[in-house]
Amino acid sequence: MEYVKFGNTGLDVSRICLGCMGFGDPNAWVHKWVLDEEHSRPIIKKAIELGLNFFDTANVYSMGKSEEVLGRALNDYANRDEIVVATKVFNRMHEGPNGAGLSRKEIMTEIDKSLKRLGMDYVDLYIIHRWDYNTPIEETMDALNDVVKAGKTRYIGASAMYAWQFEKALHVAEKHGWTRFVSMQNHYNLIYREEEREMMPLCREEKIAVTPYSPLASGRLAREWSQTTYRYETDEVAKSKYGSTAETDKAIVDRVAELAQKHGVPMSQVSLAWLLHKEPVIAPIVGAIKVEHLDDAVAALSVKLTPDEIAYLEEPYVPHKVVGAL
Repeated sequence: MEYVKFGNTGLDVSRICLGCMGFGDPNAWVHKWVLDEEHSRPIIKKAIELGLNFFDTANVYSMGKSEEVLGRALNDYANRDEIVVATKVFNRMHEGPNGAGLSRKEIMTEIDKSLKRLGMDYVDLYIIHRWDYNTPIEETMDALNDVVKAGKTRYIGASAMYAWQFEKALHVAEKHGWTRFVSMQNHYNLIYREEEREMMPLCREEKIAVTPYSPLASGRLAREWSQTTYRYETDEVAKSKYGSTAETDKAIVDRVAELAQKHGVPMSQVSLAWLLHKEPVIAPIVGAIKVEHLDDAVAALSVKLTPDEIAYLEEPYVPHKVVGAL
């Protein structure tokens, strides 16, 4: 396993992060392909055995069950001083007032609930899951700074927003002497590259660690175009992201398949290798729900693409409607 510094920090993370949206309770949330605890634990254990030390979850995944499953597994299998645990806040956790968002009340409530579910005294990275249009960013950044100062998280990060919003948050923190975001978890892969227009240059300039989610476009970049899976057929969120661009995306997927055959590796390894070549990508969030998904992700670190191959993969891309930064 390769380890790198997490952006402009001294934190060491594996170059592959295990995304834990697929662990928890298939009956508790919108995704029916989620694994229960019995089937989740072997994957988490395998990740640790392969050297992954970076794990990403969120309070909303299976309505807290993902945090519970991940926390129990990590507390059983891992050395807490070596692993890096990230969770998120923003999405609705209960009906009625103050059940979602990034108010001081919500952040202070949800960090404590997340820590209880994880069975941990602190998380290493606390991420705002989306931009809150109904709360002043000053209130959010002040509250996050207090969470850091209270020792409940070591660092803070952001996810899925427009570059102007991220820059505003960085500016507000710097202006007041508050803790700055050190990472951006954005929607970025071979068939969705809109982040290259503004967000990626901003992160390079600010030395922000980029940890893309959906690096394989919910499996679309990991298999032949004609193949389907249970997740492909039931994941309505993924369909909303990629359904309208399927015709133009096919050309890119076909080229991934071509290069995978040339290199003698699975398609997922070529797709991840492309992403790992992109500065300042630190660790793609790989949502493995099978042990072999982890093996392929780690093996992608050894796949070296030439500049001509990278250009060949990128050439068919056409502009897409912005999704994720909503």
